[in-house]
Amino acid sequence: MNLHEYQAKELFARYGLPVLPGQVAVTPEEAGDIAAALGGTVVIKAQVLVGGRGKAGGVKLARTPEEAVEKARDILALIIKGLPVRKVLVTRAVDIARELYLSIVLDRSRKLPLVMLSAEGGVDIEEVARTAPEKIIKWPIPLDGPRPYQARALFKPLLQDGRQVQQAADILMKLWRVWSEGDCQLAEINPLAITTEGKVLALDAKVSLDDNADIRHRDWESWRDPADETPGQRLAREKGLSYVKLDGDIGCVVNGAGLAMATMDLIKHYGGEPANFLDIGGSSSPEKVTAALRIITGEPRSRVRAILFNIFGGITRCDDVANGIVRSLEESPLGVPLVIRLTGTNDEVARKILADHGLSATTSMDEGVRTVIARAQEVTA
Repeated sequence: MNLHEYQAKELFARYGLPVLPGQVAVTPEEAGDIAAALGGTVVIKAQVLVGGRGKAGGVKLARTPEEAVEKARDILALIIKGLPVRKVLVTRAVDIARELYLSIVLDRSRKLPLVMLSAEGGVDIEEVARTAPEKIIKWPIPLDGPRPYQARALFKPLLQDGRQVQQAADILMKLWRVWSEGDCQLAEINPLAITTEGKVLALDAKVSLDDNADIRHRDWESWRDPADETPGQRLAREKGLSYVKLDGDIGCVVNGAGLAMATMDLIKHYGGEPANFLDIGGSSSPEKVTAALRIITGEPRSRVRAILFNIFGGITRCDDVANGIVRSLEESPLGVPLVIRLTGTNDEVARKILADHGLSATTSMDEGVRTVIARAQEVTA
């Protein structure tokens, strides 16, 4: 789950990270009132879960409350990368002398958390990594966490002022607590700013939480913004399904993440494009199967032209899947071709259930993939 900037800053503040005061507004008038309360120049920032807000006009300075109303009205009218701006964060502005980049991410190759630090802050870090990777410092964090002296050593080459080094090191130590205690996949500050007064501040905040840990964090539910989810993403979360929307035209319903990845690879191998990753899990009830079809067919601007069920029954019972398919088709007939591959636990029972309703299933994954691609092409033609 990705947090909005204002939510991430609330989390940062809990751990003592230096963030500027600010509040969220949903109307231009609220933005003006907040600006008046803060006093002086403020920054108005669109709250959408995508990058590139500044380039899209979603970050503006306002020197008076009246100007804040005007700028907030402009930003709230924006659609940034397909997402409408529904909220803005109004925060105090500061004079910046330097900008750095700091984050903690999970390095899956090392199986360790990783500090990423760069003097090139305030810009697209992916572009820096592509064009000038030598400008990014990468330091694997030991399993027992970083030590203060290690944090200071990371910043010394970038900051000559000892007081600034100490401030930045303290921020890194607190960011580590956010990342580790908060079950984060990413905790990012961009920019980590040095003000003209010599203070080190977290001017922006980006946090991605590991959904698998939500049982330990009951407060996460209040942070979730349903307006930033598609109908499919919302239904998948409610039903406990793993779902990622992609840009292809072949819907995939698979049991098990490994088989799902292999299915998408095989679709690509034969020249097709998967429309999604959707794992219905290892013990799928008919209700989950019905939900899976609703997710795939119910997405706005869906490009799905054919759907493949690829089920290898171990813990998953093929007859449960077959019953789910039949039930779903009875409730809402599909408008696109359906190809089914079933093999494993209770597959003979499943085939009979399908046959009784005029459906058939192959046992070959290869055949199923080639067939669904052909059906999708027929629909296109």
